[in-house]
Amino acid sequence: MNAFWSVFGLFNVAVVIGFLVLTVYLYYLMFKLAHRGIRALDLYIREKERGGNSM
Repeated sequence: MNAFWSVFGLFNVAVVIGFLVLTVYLYYLMFKLAHRGIRALDLYIREKERGGNSM
């Protein structure tokens, strides 16, 4: 029964490491998307200030 628990423990460690990597990657994507969204919002505001009618 000890072999089962050691394999189960290694599986749990692999799952935790996988979730940590996924979390870091998702934070990276979130900040990248936020940066693009801020730039798009700045362009939209500039266009509205010029009096452009984009809608």
